[in-house]
Amino acid sequence: MKRLSPRELKRLQSKVLGNLGLDVEELGTAESVTIRLGDKEIVLKNPMVVSLKMEKERIFQIIGGEYSEGVGEGPQQAFEPSPEDVLLVASQAGVPEDMARKTLIETGGDLAKAILILRSRP
Repeated sequence: MKRLSPRELKRLQSKVLGNLGLDVEELGTAESVTIRLGDKEIVLKNPMVVSLKMEKERIFQIIGGEYSEGVGEGPQQAFEPSPEDVLLVASQAGVPEDMARKTLIETGGDLAKAILILRSRP
């Protein structure tokens, strides 16, 4: 298969896609793109991003980039412990409330784990 120069590729894309009613816009190079699929996470560093517009729909095409894959935990939610949980952990572990709140956030709200961690600290 003949390799196309970037210029030839762009010209061919605009001709073919233009005939299909698609508007192609090169958005540039992204710093990184993260794709989370349940228990899997894909990270692309420095990929080129192209936007394809067709009527009311918009498609983003990610091209190239340095690829890495790992196991993710899905979308991360910001956890904020309740004041009652903070007071309980602080009183059981004998620590200030701000330290109890921080440990509860680190443990994702696991009261027993937070108390054990705080009690084991010198």
